[in-house]
Amino acid sequence: MSEHSQHETVSSTPNVLLYFLALFIPPLAVFLKRGISSDFWINILLWILGWIPGVLHAWYIIAKSEGAM
Repeated sequence: MSEHSQHETVSSTPNVLLYFLALFIPPLAVFLKRGISSDFWINILLWILGWIPGVLHAWYIIAKSEGAM
């Protein structure tokens, strides 16, 4: 029985920086990841409604579109 060590990459450096930026200005992180899209406008609305929904949505968008930068 052989063990296979799988190396899961955490996020690349640009994504880590986007996660950090999303803590302070979630719409900017979404804009840098996806541009002016429906995700950006949804994030603006969520951020206006509350900081936490904006941050969670931004993190979701960054995680969902890994490598799409």
